[in-house]
Amino acid sequence: MRSLLFVPGDSPRKLEKALGVGADALIIDLEDSVALSAKPAARECVREFLTRAKANPGRPLLVVRVNALDSGMIDADLDAIMPAAPDAIMLPKSRHGADVQHLSVKLAVREAENDLADGGTRILPIATETADAIFGLHSYAGSSARLIGLTWGAEDLAAALGAEANRLTEGTYADPYRLARALTLFAARSCDVEPIDTVFANFGDMAGLRAECEAARRDGFTGKMAIHPAQVAIINEVFSPAPEALEHARKVVAAFAANPDAGVLNLDGAMIDRPHLKQAEKLLKRVGPA
Repeated sequence: MRSLLFVPGDSPRKLEKALGVGADALIIDLEDSVALSAKPAARECVREFLTRAKANPGRPLLVVRVNALDSGMIDADLDAIMPAAPDAIMLPKSRHGADVQHLSVKLAVREAENDLADGGTRILPIATETADAIFGLHSYAGSSARLIGLTWGAEDLAAALGAEANRLTEGTYADPYRLARALTLFAARSCDVEPIDTVFANFGDMAGLRAECEAARRDGFTGKMAIHPAQVAIINEVFSPAPEALEHARKVVAAFAANPDAGVLNLDGAMIDRPHLKQAEKLLKRVGPA
């Protein structure tokens, strides 16, 4: 997943339009973008949209952001949408691996009730939206086979910390949020799932978006969430491996395949070792078969 676009769950027009913007995944929102009074109607809207969209073979991954476990609304969310079999559930305000396990149990019950494949509904937590969640990042490893990635959030975290802002005047994140971002990357890699960077809220600043995407890719993130359709093309471009990078990765894999007992090899005049092989394999796994 390179691009994951948030779409309000109470807007049929925006949902239909989002199918054609080129995002790898749509995050259909029942949480922050939907007013409390509008949530019952939004649930029905999302279920109807999922039913229609799943019939499209070229569709993006369909992820529904439900309300938090402690909101008192998540069961109503799941009861409404699970008959339409979303591909994944985004769990906001996730504190630790036990929250993923808790959601997994809820999903297993509803999969059985709706004759869906056991374990087929995946989970993508937002893992840094509360202060205590920072201390639970290590616990996602082994929490559930449903886990497909980890992402982080800076806006809710700023509110939880009582911060005046989460970015410095030049636009970079302040230290608490840089820490949350880095720890999410470490946690995702320790789980062997995709690390997804958070949104870039200033959707009119395309140069800033590109710079933040490039920094995220450099550090090891494989994708980024978007809040506006105009952001999707840049995110897809930056997180798509360059042809020369893919060619080099294939050469690394081929070199070790030809020399399975080697620890270090010379490739085009440069030394490569087993960490280079792991990096190449991860890159090729992202794009699939040549």
